[in-house]
Amino acid sequence: MTQHSTLAQAIAWASGQLQSSSESAKLDAEVLLLHILQKNRSYLFAWPEAELNAEQQQRFATLVERRQAGEPVAHLTGEREFWSLPLYVNNSTLIPRPDTETLVEQALALPLSAQAKVLDLGTGTGAIVLALASEQPGWQLIGVDFSHDAVALAEKNRQRLGFEHVEIYHSDWFSALADQRFDLIVSNPPYICEQDEHLSQGDVRFEPLSALVAPEQGYADIRHIIEQAQAYLAPDGYLMFEHGYQQAAGVQQIFAQMNYRNILTIKDMAGCDRVTMAQKPQ
Repeated sequence: MTQHSTLAQAIAWASGQLQSSSESAKLDAEVLLLHILQKNRSYLFAWPEAELNAEQQQRFATLVERRQAGEPVAHLTGEREFWSLPLYVNNSTLIPRPDTETLVEQALALPLSAQAKVLDLGTGTGAIVLALASEQPGWQLIGVDFSHDAVALAEKNRQRLGFEHVEIYHSDWFSALADQRFDLIVSNPPYICEQDEHLSQGDVRFEPLSALVAPEQGYADIRHIIEQAQAYLAPDGYLMFEHGYQQAAGVQQIFAQMNYRNILTIKDMAGCDRVTMAQKPQ
């Protein structure tokens, strides 16, 4: 960057710096610059010749350097949008992914009552439960997580969005839920195999392994939830998971072993198997 860089020049410089370390170099550069400027995207198109001051240049250069080292953009800005909701993020839990919106879409498509009771297991940032809350103001929604830091983050997001019909609290899966019954239980649990080569690549290097990895080739937590959920589902209640693109058959098999009904797998936007759901055994 030159001493008097315009916004357009700064983006061009950062895009070049990030070309070898990011598949979305220009987008990353724009997001980081907008974070520094505290402006929305239209500002870049309206004022490409506006100049950065010395402090803004220094902060931008620092963020670009950290992005070059692999840090996720969401961690650098402290935010990620999910289901059009602005969510705080940090390194205590997963960064919400667009693929997870498939689970939200399928949950909203179920024939549930306007007062349905819904549980999100392993809520992380609160992305899923808060997305559901934004569409269903009559639902009673609970999000739980084993990580106290994740619970604090999800509660911060809940308060930011003002959803009074959502509760967030600490629980080791079902441990704090006592005798409650739910019309729908959703979860994006750890499902990556401990030996998966992708754990050393991209953004996941900066995310907690406890939120990513599960024993038994990634099926251990899914199996545990399917076994335990029967006691917490209302009659005809649904259980729905996000899982890896090669795990649909395995998840279906566990559901079948536990006598669940109407087992169904749904593909994500990329055409990959992503969500499997079933109904409580009769």
